[in-house]
Amino acid sequence: MKKGLVLEGGAMRGMFTAGVMDVLMEQGVVFDGAIGVSAGAAFGVNYKSGQIGRAIRYNERFCNDKRYCGLWSLLKSGDIYNTDFCYRVVPTQYDPFDFDAYGKNPMEFYVVCTDIETGKPVYHTYGGWEDHGFDWIRASASMPLVSHIVEIDGQKMLDGGISDPIPLRQFESLGYKRNVLILTQPREYRKKKSSAMLFIKLMYRKYPHLVEAMAQRHEVYNNTLAYIEAQEAAGNVLVIRPEAPLPVSRVEKNPANLRAAYNIGRDTATERLAEIRRYLDELGISKNSPKMAICRGSEPQASGIL
Repeated sequence: MKKGLVLEGGAMRGMFTAGVMDVLMEQGVVFDGAIGVSAGAAFGVNYKSGQIGRAIRYNERFCNDKRYCGLWSLLKSGDIYNTDFCYRVVPTQYDPFDFDAYGKNPMEFYVVCTDIETGKPVYHTYGGWEDHGFDWIRASASMPLVSHIVEIDGQKMLDGGISDPIPLRQFESLGYKRNVLILTQPREYRKKKSSAMLFIKLMYRKYPHLVEAMAQRHEVYNNTLAYIEAQEAAGNVLVIRPEAPLPVSRVEKNPANLRAAYNIGRDTATERLAEIRRYLDELGISKNSPKMAICRGSEPQASGIL
């Protein structure tokens, strides 16, 4: 029975996820595989590369940089998170992503995207730099209306959260039956229908299946939450979530708020660490596991969009 890590998206709410993951890495908790959606994919790759702290440092450093994200980037490039800066300059120059460590780690890493021509999810095992650079991660995190469509080998894609926002069932179907799931909304949260459907219909009128998926997105999300709660009650998944809404916006410009969300994640993981170990140790899979390697010393590294 394989053990998995399932990572919801949520843009900068992903700082909570980053905090949880950093504690788990520091404590040597290992998984056979992980699957991430949107920000869950962008931050989750750091688990496979073993680079503790990259997500929080990157975002604290660049959240106010107009090259990174915001209205200026959207007007200049058509992407609210600047493609060139986030997916080329930062991870290859300012704070290199450790592709060597990523490739050597046997943990599988899946990203979820949405095929805009079918409206269906695309599940891709991300192989690293040789696998279209960072394009798979970028596609998974490309939010509709504020991002360009990402095309890979003729397949046109956007945010994986459109079609499968919390891919627990997909991971279970791949044989991952013992999963830790990190959500970025509190237990009582339920998604409402998008208020931007008029704009979505206009912008994506050539892609009716995408429009349909966007119209049904809240239903898919809420039905998935119902499934998760049933699985959680049955002891089939361990869910880590914030107790209250996180103090960050989707495009957060205040580094203090990013750090606050990150620390909530760290505190939550620390408080539940014994529970996580018990859950995994029922299969004898986390006890005495080796520590994750910390790349480039003990100072946390940053990852942001990647």
